[in-house]
Amino acid sequence: MKLMKGMGDFFGLDIGTNAIRVVQLSPSGQNGWTLQHYGYVPVDSKIIKSDSVEARRKLAEYINTAIGQAGIKTRNVAIGLPSSKTFTTVIDVPKMPEQELKAAMKYQVDQYIPMAIDEAKVDWALLGNSLKDDAHYEIILTSTANSYAEERLELVESVGLNVIAAEPDPIAMVRALVQNAKADKARLIMDMGEVSTDLAIVYGDTPRLVRTIPTGIASLVKAAVQNLNVQEDQARQFILKFGLAPDRLEGQVLHAIETTLEGFSAEVEKSIKFFQTRYPNITVSGMTLSGFAAVVPKLSEYMSSRSGVTAEVANPWSVITVSRGDRERLTPIASEFTTAIGLAQRRGDR
Repeated sequence: MKLMKGMGDFFGLDIGTNAIRVVQLSPSGQNGWTLQHYGYVPVDSKIIKSDSVEARRKLAEYINTAIGQAGIKTRNVAIGLPSSKTFTTVIDVPKMPEQELKAAMKYQVDQYIPMAIDEAKVDWALLGNSLKDDAHYEIILTSTANSYAEERLELVESVGLNVIAAEPDPIAMVRALVQNAKADKARLIMDMGEVSTDLAIVYGDTPRLVRTIPTGIASLVKAAVQNLNVQEDQARQFILKFGLAPDRLEGQVLHAIETTLEGFSAEVEKSIKFFQTRYPNITVSGMTLSGFAAVVPKLSEYMSSRSGVTAEVANPWSVITVSRGDRERLTPIASEFTTAIGLAQRRGDR
């Protein structure tokens, strides 16, 4: 969604399925950042899913706790909107002057979004020339239901915060993970969360395909619980410690979650094929894994083998200067901050 007010000092707020994460950064050099503050508060997923007044009250408390823990003083915040509550697509439009384009989009967006225009908040941004037709531009279009946007705004404002921006989580993910991208290369990036995985294929530093796969670390844990006959906590530990290594626990973890992984990989491969059908002259040359996908041992090798695209683990902190003390405290949870970092890295209207 568009910026609502001037930027100034602000922080990023990620209300995730399993935790509240906040990050405040300050620019450092041309493309670098310095970590000023961060906070992390685990949340019961039932509270996130509930619409009850009591659940919203508890969620507001968790947000306040994260801000207090971080030592953040500014009340200005950029918030993420979960991909399950947003719609994002890339469209082609004929080239025209800027003012004509704005007028045309105002009257044409309703044909692209899956809800009535008067029931949605809609935003769009010009990506540049179409990658398949020089006579067209490509535009990224995002929408969310008015009812959800207003509910989220009300929640955040109830703790005294001033929302300066709201955007879909995958857009924040792209900002955090696309560093020094080669202008003529396409790359798939993903951020695996608790219950789903945000995925984008970028060309240079702009997303040209965005989607969500309804598989997260919880899906792998569920499969391990069922097939290894262990408790949920132990199943999670097995996955994060042994991963897909065939020589650990005699490969039992890999065997237990393989069917779920195959389904996940098939969805990733489907996204690559869709992109290459849309842009037949562009090859997806690499894959970047973040979130839980970055910490499950051997998952990058598995994805490379299945897709034929070289996969590597991402580090959303790579351009951020972090003190030694913060670095040590962040180690167990650092991979979960992709969205919060991307929100905190907004500059102007980017």
